[in-house]
Amino acid sequence: MRWRGVALDVLLAVSGIALDLLLSGKAGGFGDLPPAMTVPMAVLAGLPLGFLRTRPPWAALYLAAFLVFADHVGSYSSNTAQMLICVAVGRVAYRSGPGTVAASVAAAVLATGLNLADAGVPAAGNWWMYTLLVPGFPALVGGYLRGRSSRFEPGDITPDVLLAGAGVAVGVLSTWTSWDQGSLPVWVVGLLAVCGGLSLGVARRLPGMVLIFEGVLLVSADQYLHQAVNSCLILSMTALGVFALRVASWFWTAVAYASGCVLATVAVVDSETEVTPFRVLVLMLLVVAPIAIGRYLGVRQTAAAAERRREEESARLALAQVRADQLAERERIAREVHDIVAHHVGAMVLRAGAARYAAPEGPVADALADIRDTGHQVLEDLRGLLDVLRDPDARPGLLADPADVMRESAERMAAAGLVVDLRLDPAADRAPLVARASAARIVQEGLTNVLKHAGPGTEVVVALPARGKGLAVDIVNGRPPARVERLPSSGRGLAGMRERVRALGGTLAAGPGENGGWRLTATLPGTRDDPAGTPAGRFCAKEDVA
Repeated sequence: MRWRGVALDVLLAVSGIALDLLLSGKAGGFGDLPPAMTVPMAVLAGLPLGFLRTRPPWAALYLAAFLVFADHVGSYSSNTAQMLICVAVGRVAYRSGPGTVAASVAAAVLATGLNLADAGVPAAGNWWMYTLLVPGFPALVGGYLRGRSSRFEPGDITPDVLLAGAGVAVGVLSTWTSWDQGSLPVWVVGLLAVCGGLSLGVARRLPGMVLIFEGVLLVSADQYLHQAVNSCLILSMTALGVFALRVASWFWTAVAYASGCVLATVAVVDSETEVTPFRVLVLMLLVVAPIAIGRYLGVRQTAAAAERRREEESARLALAQVRADQLAERERIAREVHDIVAHHVGAMVLRAGAARYAAPEGPVADALADIRDTGHQVLEDLRGLLDVLRDPDARPGLLADPADVMRESAERMAAAGLVVDLRLDPAADRAPLVARASAARIVQEGLTNVLKHAGPGTEVVVALPARGKGLAVDIVNGRPPARVERLPSSGRGLAGMRERVRALGGTLAAGPGENGGWRLTATLPGTRDDPAGTPAGRFCAKEDVA
């Protein structure tokens, strides 16, 4: 982990050195310095890029000092330092705090002002503007990228906008003073400079076309406006790096490399340049820098994309494993519930059946028969619930028509002593089957609660009116006729009904009613068609079960 990114640091340093050598290739020496200082000055100008990733403040301060030195000795490396200091300031704004950013921007502004000022020439308004904007704009871009909450997505246009802005800055700011020195009209040269910079905005999507366009601009500048050749070379090398980033084919990368060598030759070599094998080799090695950086970043992007896919696949497998564990746990709980409840209910049914033969007639016999039938029904419902717990995706079948379930519940509660008035709206049979089935369960639970808490003899009105495509459930009971001995209760009845109603998007309310009674109201919206097709049964308009 300690050496991660060292390859990128080396490539950045090499690219900085190559940039200085390419930009100063036609300078005929290095200003007031002897030609022997060509390579050392290039190394001093480009080497700080190797520390740009790990120590950007120190790189920015060094480049500011080097810019002042190069400008003082009249070296053309000051042009390279002026460009690289903008990159360093942007990196500082992206990585460091406000104090460090302010110090780096101040040093860059001071160095830029000294570089742009001419001895004996009064400072004009443009001088102040460029002194502040040249280092300030990269700082704003770095601060914006620092404030982003996430990485760039594949469809994000922010990198394209940044490439286009940087391209326009290089193409316009470095050439606008010489637009009137060529044979072309000023507006044509300005338009080409702007278009050359803007074209980098689509380099990620059309790398080959942009590389060709930048090459044509460079050749045209070499023919008609020599002062813009270096700027066109920078744009071409940038397009070459983006091409290597986006195109994985080694064949087309080799073609692009050969094109880059030709473009660098056009920019550096003129009629007075002595061509030697050593210089040719150096030129070819310099063009490798943008290709190497582009390929390195492309490999890193591919590896990052593969890592994201592995993480997504791992998350999917983990989710599937959690779901499998949940299903296994549900099945285990279902088996335990079935074994416990089925054992006791089965024993109850057997004892009720045996007692039924001891009392063949009368109310006791009827009660025992009802207990036996209810126990059989509980066992059937329990088996159905067990199937649902074992396979939640399976659609459980209804054991009976919801209207029949409600009638049966009303009859059973009436046999237990309640006075039940069941009112079923015929229009409610158009409600979805799942809503009607939920209404039947609510009616069962509601009548059971009335029997528990109000006792036999209590009058209950159960109404199920239609509500649009859904229906409502209204259970109202009066005051208990006598003191009630509370039956055992789990306290989960209302909570279970609320969960059932909420799952369908409805509402449920329960509370004291008039005359000391209790009222339970639920609405069940019809949000989807009945999956079972036509209703299995018809509701009657009004039934009085007592």
